[in-house]
Amino acid sequence: MRKSLIALLLATTACTPNGEAGNNAAAGNGATAQAGQEQYSLKAQRAKIARIDMNPDTSFLNDEQRKVVNLLIQASDYMNDIYLRQRSPNLPQVRQQIADSDAPDKQLLLDMFDLNFGPWDTLAEFRPFWGDQQFPEGAGFYPPDMTREEFNQYAAAHPEQKDALTSLYTVVRRDGAKLKAVPYSVEYKQWLEPAAKLLDQAADTTSNSSLKKFLHLRAEAFRTDDYFESELAWMDLKDTPIEIAIGPYEVYTDRLFGQKAAFESFVTLKDPEESAALDKYKKYLRDMEGNLPEPDENKNFRRGFASPIAVAEQIHGGGDNVPGVQTIAFNLPNDERVREAKGAKKVILSNVLGAKYERILKPMAPLVLVPDQAQLVAKKYMQLETLFHELSHSLGPGTIVINGRTTTVDDELKDQASALEEAKADVAGVWNILFMMKKGEIPAAEKPQLFASYVAGIFRAVRFGTEEAHGQGAALQLAYLQDKGAIRWDEKAGRYRVDNARMESGVRDLLHDMLMLQARGDYAGTKALMDKWAHLDAHARQVIGTMDAIPVDIQPIYPEKI
Repeated sequence: MRKSLIALLLATTACTPNGEAGNNAAAGNGATAQAGQEQYSLKAQRAKIARIDMNPDTSFLNDEQRKVVNLLIQASDYMNDIYLRQRSPNLPQVRQQIADSDAPDKQLLLDMFDLNFGPWDTLAEFRPFWGDQQFPEGAGFYPPDMTREEFNQYAAAHPEQKDALTSLYTVVRRDGAKLKAVPYSVEYKQWLEPAAKLLDQAADTTSNSSLKKFLHLRAEAFRTDDYFESELAWMDLKDTPIEIAIGPYEVYTDRLFGQKAAFESFVTLKDPEESAALDKYKKYLRDMEGNLPEPDENKNFRRGFASPIAVAEQIHGGGDNVPGVQTIAFNLPNDERVREAKGAKKVILSNVLGAKYERILKPMAPLVLVPDQAQLVAKKYMQLETLFHELSHSLGPGTIVINGRTTTVDDELKDQASALEEAKADVAGVWNILFMMKKGEIPAAEKPQLFASYVAGIFRAVRFGTEEAHGQGAALQLAYLQDKGAIRWDEKAGRYRVDNARMESGVRDLLHDMLMLQARGDYAGTKALMDKWAHLDAHARQVIGTMDAIPVDIQPIYPEKI
């Protein structure tokens, strides 16, 4: 969905890597803090995220639905409490330190803390803006001083504990010289229990049988850490405008191993007409799998292909969905067992996507592309690329066999899995739109619009930074496709030009290379690919440097109650 990670060059502001960042707690209100020869402005960093009031249409809800939604909004807010501690257990105390301080820019610091869920600037390589504590690679899921080597050695020496220690739904804590796995239902019971009660209350309120079943099962999962049945029930939601995803899903926050799920929530309302207009593409999922540029023996026809597609307006968010770069669509669940049984659901957040197009992608286009191609960038293709990105998460290797051992791509690629998967979904999204053009579902004459929108979208993502999975994957795509001649620098224009004739073959080659890394579970090869390509060159930094007046992302402000 969204959603690990290397060093970045985010040229929209001058900042330094985490290891060079000092204690700049007093920075803000236009002040700058010196770090080496670079300057860091807290106020300038805050300005990169544009606040946007979201006013979703809820007028069509009846009284029962409105009551259910308000209960789900309350439950979602508990995900904030949990996720804050998943980033680091001491963060509530850190926020209180800021509130109790006499820093002249205290309100700005608190605003930045709440925006980032911690004292680290997610758009500046997680640079600390309060104190000098670096963001731990294992976030709050592991002891802060734990290394990969220590964990791997311990797990190898204690195989009876390995499954619990590596579970999606446990935190790892020290117990003297030992390690212990603490279930989420125990570690976060203070917030999960009241959230579960709200879900049960919402379930008792709704007359929709599928929503009732899901909410009761998800409440039970909060108490037991067994999410499988509730994930299946979520896939079967029907005949309700309420589309709610709530629970532990993405593993991006765990930068140590990419194996601990973070709590989040999306409270959304479906648009039935828009959903129906896009839903037609899911019937081609099996054909899309067959069309992937990889050997037939690596194609994955075991997954379910009945994946629902929904276009919805988000009306509230919680947990991992709130800080940092905002999600414009999600593809869940991530459980490979559910994907093989039922596929995965794709939800496009139309109001978030629309805001990003108007405030970011549209004004970026003339700064990235030569004039005749900049005018081809279209919201239609931002939405289609988003949809096919999510569809493509359901394609390609998932469960794989390595030397006779059944495993998964995520387990084999570990901390490298997220960035490769996001890049794969981007590139496969373009590949599958081209496939739909061959099928006559999308006008083939619009290839130039597709390619122009795709390349502009790469620059939207690299501004997130390559500490973030989407940004790292975007940097990989830009460098690789330039090497293939599909994207060229126009020195006279000071902009990029897309070579439409070479783009299709470049996309095919890059997608093939990534699919084969996944099929082989090749950790070393994936890391080598990222090390080679996931960097921004001087021209890319030059272009990004012209975008200071354009927000890097948005901060949607949703109503607390509808």
